[in-house]
Amino acid sequence: QPTRWSLRHSLFRKGYQLLDPYVTVSVDQVRVGQTSTKQKTNKPTYNEEFSATVTDGHQIELSVFHDTPIGYDDFVANCTLHFQDLLRSAGPSDSFEGW
Repeated sequence: QPTRWSLRHSLFRKGYQLLDPYVTVSVDQVRVGQTSTKQKTNKPTYNEEFSATVTDGHQIELSVFHDTPIGYDDFVANCTLHFQDLLRSAGPSDSFEGW
């Protein structure tokens, strides 16, 4: 759902507006990819792949933005995953290739 922050300029204060969302993928604050923008949806599905060689990474961040026609795109939400936590929860035969 859109956050209050993403709705701050909305004309539809009582209801949720449909977003034009896209996701950026960053490793240690370096952008490694960005999805395509999905039009007018609050439940986008992305089946896109990004490839980045990470040798000493600490975290991966997924950030959702609303693509606006004028000015800066609106921040919607983000999630940070620490590689150490992922490795701790992985089994000895688990691989992150294709993840």
